[in-house]
Amino acid sequence: MGSTRARIAVDAMGGDFAPVEIVLGSLRAQAELDADILLVGKPDQIQEALKHHSVPPGLEIVPTEDMVEMHEEPLTAIRRKPNASINVAMDLVRQGRADAVVSAGHSGAAMAAALLRLGRLPGIDRPAIGAVLPTMTAKPVLILDVGANVDCRPKFLEQFAVMGSVYSKYVLGIPEPKVGLLNIGEESSKGNDLAVRAHQMLQENSRIAFIGNAEGRDVLSGDFDVVVCDGFVGNVLLKFAEAVGSVMLQIVREELPQGLNGKLGTAILKPNLRRIKQRMDHAEHGGALLLGVAGICIISHGSSQSPSIFNAIRMAKEAVDHGVLGRIRAQYESPELAVADGQSSLLRGGEQPESVE
Repeated sequence: MGSTRARIAVDAMGGDFAPVEIVLGSLRAQAELDADILLVGKPDQIQEALKHHSVPPGLEIVPTEDMVEMHEEPLTAIRRKPNASINVAMDLVRQGRADAVVSAGHSGAAMAAALLRLGRLPGIDRPAIGAVLPTMTAKPVLILDVGANVDCRPKFLEQFAVMGSVYSKYVLGIPEPKVGLLNIGEESSKGNDLAVRAHQMLQENSRIAFIGNAEGRDVLSGDFDVVVCDGFVGNVLLKFAEAVGSVMLQIVREELPQGLNGKLGTAILKPNLRRIKQRMDHAEHGGALLLGVAGICIISHGSSQSPSIFNAIRMAKEAVDHGVLGRIRAQYESPELAVADGQSSLLRGGEQPESVE
């Protein structure tokens, strides 16, 4: 984006702790990041959350009185509530008033709103939700899909690999991202029909650096930079990894020495403990990317508090600054693909997006 400040639309009504924690995370982002925040939601509630804080220049409230509740069926709610906060946030991107959307609300509704309001990028059959996880090395791994598509075709996984490689290269800074296919064994013949067929397609795709199957134990090894799978398996993997991270942090806290010696030891180890938390705590990563729609969208946990929201906004800004949308489009600049894309509907046969919550 050059010298232009990114403008991030934040769904202020989405999440278990909305709007207070959403507002707090947005205030910090407005103050610390080179971005302007548009808080979308009920003005009275947003103003109440703001009244005890200094509001930095550039923060804007975009008023709307409706929202999608967590118990609502996503596609129905999105269509029935055109002025819901998530719809209005997506419209800001479509109208060019914002560069990205961040929401900790109903993830299924966020995906439905993105599909219906923004549409898919040419050449992409199914958008994917990608999550960044820590590994045993200094570099992270991008897992996708982690919840958007329970059932996948081999070509969907191939598209996930291409999109994931673009994000890994330009945002995560990995020069030649190594791609793996999540499977039950290393051999190309292992797995179900989807895995076998996807393996062949990935192997033949010259746009990615496919290095073979990734078993469960390989995902966090650092050997792979991008790992692709269907959304059912990916969602289970993501939530298990987050649970393991929480358990490990709790074990570290419990095993620290008690009493005076414990306080002295903790003080000495504080920088190390902070780095451990940054690597293992999912709140430090902010959320998951919805790749494949014609806009930058970050879907955060429903339980997100202000640190998560800040980091989600940071993720959105990084994706905007590195031109992720344009770089993915460039991978599919083909008249043949564009025609095929135009002939298919956004939500084929009434299919509905899955939820990552």
